[in-house]
Amino acid sequence: MKTTAAFAGLECVDCGATVDASESHRCPDCGGALDPTYDYDAIDLDRETLADRPFDSQWRYAELLPFARESAVTTQEGATPLVDCPDLAAELGVGRVLIKDDGRNPTGSSTDRGASVAVTAAVHHGASDVALPSTGNGGQAVAAYAGRAGLDSHAYLPSRSGFTNKAMVNVHGGDMNVVGGRFGDAAGAFEEGVAEHDDWYSLRSFDTPYRHEGAKTLFYEIAEQLEWDVPDAICYPTGAGTGLVGLAKAAREFRELGLIDDLPALYAAQASGCAPIVEAFDDDRDEHNPVEHPDTICGELEISDPAASPRILEALRETDGGAVATEDPDILEAAVRVAQTTGLELIPSAAAAASGAWELAERGAFDGDETVVIVNTGSGNKEADVLRSHLMSQGV
Repeated sequence: MKTTAAFAGLECVDCGATVDASESHRCPDCGGALDPTYDYDAIDLDRETLADRPFDSQWRYAELLPFARESAVTTQEGATPLVDCPDLAAELGVGRVLIKDDGRNPTGSSTDRGASVAVTAAVHHGASDVALPSTGNGGQAVAAYAGRAGLDSHAYLPSRSGFTNKAMVNVHGGDMNVVGGRFGDAAGAFEEGVAEHDDWYSLRSFDTPYRHEGAKTLFYEIAEQLEWDVPDAICYPTGAGTGLVGLAKAAREFRELGLIDDLPALYAAQASGCAPIVEAFDDDRDEHNPVEHPDTICGELEISDPAASPRILEALRETDGGAVATEDPDILEAAVRVAQTTGLELIPSAAAAASGAWELAERGAFDGDETVVIVNTGSGNKEADVLRSHLMSQGV
């Protein structure tokens, strides 16, 4: 398994055990999730070095990834725009609002970042098949990258996943299994499938240590695009928490390397119909209670039992951030408002981050001069029917 020079291996987030990256994806001592670690003293990376590189892909940050760019399974994911939105800043009453438009990734979502790194790991491990449960976007992304790598992929999606996701899993050559109506049904079927196939390589979030490693590159880009002026707040739509855990890790790493001095306040945005992180944060708990009856139109956020909730909550508190939930109609209205004001197209689930930013402003969370980044994790085209239906319900 060929890795980058500073990649030190894997560490259990529960017991702290160190694990050889070539041997396992779970802690052999306690079964806990693993996290890639690095020898930061061995990384020689400064602002000038990065400025001299083309802004063309997340793999420009290979020193902080487990694998070299030359061995990556990549379709040039990352390097997405950070768009200034002055009208939204005026509405929120803050100094500046920017939307990180990650819907412009190759398959239309942020999940391409993690899929690239995780499928690269699968290739390094000699896998022939990869598998995962997904709310939709992850299944499409993994099918795309697995196809590029010559691997077979198996995606388990709930029936409520968008048509585009389902169609593109098949178009990329993936084996699509539509199970039940909710993500929990798909996850259960995935576990049965993995149990029956010893040769399947799991790419479920936090089963693999590598999906959030790709996700973290989003913060690296934000820091550079703001010319190293760390935003005061980042609002991120949160389901499984892969992206938010990645953001927090990236910010810590850039601070460790002396590239930034401060951490941005991270805010987890969820839908009120499925908000286990918000409820745990508000109750000052270190872990969530599963939502018994999740109900939101934001399918990417309808994850009622996020396994990484302790890591998510730790990230929110470490950065002096928070968690916010808003109702489905407000989320859809935020997507429409952003589209009509900025020209940007947010997937409904990502619009929870915009709706959450409005809610935070109404609560008085901002003083008035902040720089706020809203992350769009998916292209609005993927669920244009949902947004159009909302307009029709409003008589438009």
